[in-house]
Amino acid sequence: MITAKELKEKYLEFFRKRGHTIVASASLIPENDPTVLFTTAGMHPLVPYLTGQKHPGGKRLADVQKCIRTGDIDQVGDSVHLTFFEMLGNWSLGDYWKKEAIVWSFEFLNQELGIPVDKLAVSCFAGDKAVPKDDESAQIWQSVGLPKEKIFFYGRDQNWWGPAGQTGPCGPDTEMYYDTGKPECANCKANGPACDCHKYVEIWNDVFMQYNKTADGRYEELSQKNVDTGMGVERTVAVLNGQASVFEIESFQPIVNKILELAKSDNERSVRIIADHLRAATFILGDERGIVPSNVEQGYVLRRLIRRAIRYGKELGITDMFTAKVAETIISQMSNDYPELQQNKDFIFEQLIQEEEKFKIAIEEGLKAAEKIFASKKPIDRDKFVKVMQHEGKKRIIHSIFENKRQNLPYDLKEFGITKDEFDNASLSGEEAFYLYQSFGLPIEMILELAREKNIFMSKTVFENEALKHQELSRSSTTGKFKGGLADHSEATTRLHTANHLTLAALRQILGDHVFQKGSNITAERLRFDFSHPEKMTPEQIKKVEAIVNEQIQKALPVSWVEMPLEKAKELKAMGVFESKYGQMVKVYTIGDPNQPFSREICGGPHVQNTKELGHFQISKEEASSAGVRRIKAVLV
Repeated sequence: MITAKELKEKYLEFFRKRGHTIVASASLIPENDPTVLFTTAGMHPLVPYLTGQKHPGGKRLADVQKCIRTGDIDQVGDSVHLTFFEMLGNWSLGDYWKKEAIVWSFEFLNQELGIPVDKLAVSCFAGDKAVPKDDESAQIWQSVGLPKEKIFFYGRDQNWWGPAGQTGPCGPDTEMYYDTGKPECANCKANGPACDCHKYVEIWNDVFMQYNKTADGRYEELSQKNVDTGMGVERTVAVLNGQASVFEIESFQPIVNKILELAKSDNERSVRIIADHLRAATFILGDERGIVPSNVEQGYVLRRLIRRAIRYGKELGITDMFTAKVAETIISQMSNDYPELQQNKDFIFEQLIQEEEKFKIAIEEGLKAAEKIFASKKPIDRDKFVKVMQHEGKKRIIHSIFENKRQNLPYDLKEFGITKDEFDNASLSGEEAFYLYQSFGLPIEMILELAREKNIFMSKTVFENEALKHQELSRSSTTGKFKGGLADHSEATTRLHTANHLTLAALRQILGDHVFQKGSNITAERLRFDFSHPEKMTPEQIKKVEAIVNEQIQKALPVSWVEMPLEKAKELKAMGVFESKYGQMVKVYTIGDPNQPFSREICGGPHVQNTKELGHFQISKEEASSAGVRRIKAVLV
């Protein structure tokens, strides 16, 4: 048996011996990257270095990155899907290439983890009209001892990465699968390991950023070719141990046991969803960027995770406040690797309790809203309703009628003496049910129960179709965030990034040394800056900050940077919000005279060379972000 802790230690030590600098996990909230809500992979914090900037840690890096992905949230509860997970990664920034990456992947799996060759299968890119087949990767796999029959070729949907937007870095990848020993299904027997029957489980992926896709659709060879790899900790531990699901690994078991201790029933799917969602919520709340539940962006996702966990808690018969109790177990289990959880535990507990209380009020409001909707209906006669619901084929009948409402007469109900008008007037539509679910968080089971109490027909299938429609809209909206590419490092965002530094220094001058950056988000149109401060800024304070920033712009101050050890940067009192992510060597940007700078910060860039390039700074809005955190929005005109 191997634990998550042992896997992480083995992995980092393996790549440390091969010249990789070990870097700490970055924040779950991407820094100055408007293209994504959360860090979904190890590549996000490294985007500037993938596109040519020099990383203080060198050209070889390795890490364990905390990640959030919610695209498959409805699949959480099965054996492999999670919203929060840990991702192992090793990186080559224009250094080694396919041979080293594949050989090391094989050595780690075969020699360090002891996986025999007959338990492994891999896939490579099959090629198409635009890009040739990746025979190079396949030949390297054969050279290390993998039989040709264990190497499969797939198209872009399986073995191609990127670009994240319409243009940018992209390339083929090679995926590694573990054979669980389950019997082959017809699909994997015919087509190989890229099958959903779970005989094969993907455990590692080596991405080769080989090409740049241009605006006219051409693929040009990159001058700096990068290797980006990813191995999911939880999934790998589970398959190596022969465990049926990721929820059985040692880091999940105390969380699952705590939920079972609080519950009155042991529905496996509900327990898993609560364990996953509260683990994700605890990490988001414990993140150094201070995200709180809200109705927009990251805060909306956080609220949805917490409320979804509470709903499933009700299904388990949990009636008392419980989210903070589960979070306490999560913090105890994972704070050794992520000390920010322990440091921010009071904030985590406070926000979970507040959200649980708010959700209780929302449920009450939802019940009132449901009553209004039901009052607009004309319930069917109770005897007729009971006959329909007790009928052996009731599900087929109700679903069939909802799906075929446009027919002149729902012949299925003739035998019950119900007309089409009676049925329509006594039916809850998919839109109405989804409104109660989405707006107030009423569980679908509760809505069904209320409808039945009122002699109102409702189809769970029609509700699920409506939910699926909204899910697709949500995914389309999220996908839209990637239109600019991996991250926007245009001239406009570069100017605003430099203004970010001036803003922090000016705020500290006006408000005091208690002010620290809590997060920022920059697009080409505006700067959004979160900072620690207990009260609303006065109009006079806002004007003073604007004046100080514009004064530095008019002075035409030089912007310079130097690479130095982290300890040296601290001695120079360089500001650094997420200093742990940069490793032992950091970039320090100075605005003004290095001996008496206006601003000095640890940062990865990008920046202008002189403040005169910025134009005029103007604060457009000041508002609360969360408890003890204020937010300003500003523009350069």
